[in-house]
Amino acid sequence: MKLLFEIDKKDYDPNGTVFTRPSAKGIIFRDGKLSAIYSNSRDFYKIPGGGIEPGEDAVTAMIREIREEVGLAVIPETVREFGNVHRVSKGPNNTIFVQENYYYFCDVYEGQQQPDYTPSELKEQYEPRFVSLEEAIRVNEQHADDASLAVKLEREIRVMKLIQEYLQNRS
Repeated sequence: MKLLFEIDKKDYDPNGTVFTRPSAKGIIFRDGKLSAIYSNSRDFYKIPGGGIEPGEDAVTAMIREIREEVGLAVIPETVREFGNVHRVSKGPNNTIFVQENYYYFCDVYEGQQQPDYTPSELKEQYEPRFVSLEEAIRVNEQHADDASLAVKLEREIRVMKLIQEYLQNRS
């Protein structure tokens, strides 16, 4: 898969223990709007997706996460690679957090079920929404200086802008 960009904060002890958590995310559009997760508690948007569990491949994880986070069912034969983001930063307990974030375009079946959020997602007050890329980027850029969201929002904003560019170049 094509590397979109890297984020390496170099804010960690290079001799620390490495903690790796790959993730897979789905880029879904309906009526020109992006399927996104909105955090009511912190006012930001993220592309739906999450961690790849042991024994899962990235596509299987992305399909599962889309169902869990936004209640949509991916049409498996529509899945196509967009790219990945390599992220390295300080993790919990002075670990080195390394994450490959795999992004896929995909289509979904009609209808939407209730999401199945984890306790941490419930704490964020996540809500599935369809939003324009412009609006998601605008909202996220308002909080880009928030230290607790900085790495996440940098990744989300940059990926959303690359999706925008990709879609503009296709038309």
